[in-house]
Amino acid sequence: MLETLSPSPITAGTWRLDPAHTSLEFRVKHIGLARVRGVFRVFEGAVVTGADGELSGWAAIDAASLETGVAARDEHLRSPDFFAVEAHPRITFETTAVERSGGDRLRIAGELTIRGITRAIELDGELLGTGRDDEGNLRIGIEATGALDRRDFGLTWNTAVDGGGLLVGNRVDLRLEVSALHVG
Repeated sequence: MLETLSPSPITAGTWRLDPAHTSLEFRVKHIGLARVRGVFRVFEGAVVTGADGELSGWAAIDAASLETGVAARDEHLRSPDFFAVEAHPRITFETTAVERSGGDRLRIAGELTIRGITRAIELDGELLGTGRDDEGNLRIGIEATGALDRRDFGLTWNTAVDGGGLLVGNRVDLRLEVSALHVG
């Protein structure tokens, strides 16, 4: 539990993502009827804050660490049909600009690389604040959401289903819930 939340100003420095309290989630439509949700379990990254409140960040994700709750589906997603994790073991993201708007609202622009293909993406975010946890560590919290078209990253495998639809939707929704520790 955080002692206090301070929306701004924030302590300048580097904040290391805490995997135990950070979630990198995705969801995509299945047969156009329901959404399959997944998470990446292994990653590293940082948020960097400047003296004037500017923000930047990066993340490197182990593509093989994805989990959707169905082992066979997870293996298919790791295969060359989708993430091709043997040839492309890492997914990376690096901010190119972070703009604050309307208090603690954020527009996060960055470059996302999946399967060796880099594309610009934008996320809508919120700076949740900073505070000390029960062990005295200074933390920062950020949430962000966005969407991408998986085909832009070479994730084109699909198959038709009865009724003319496709098994896998092309829009992928992203949800990031970040808790990071101040390391200096």
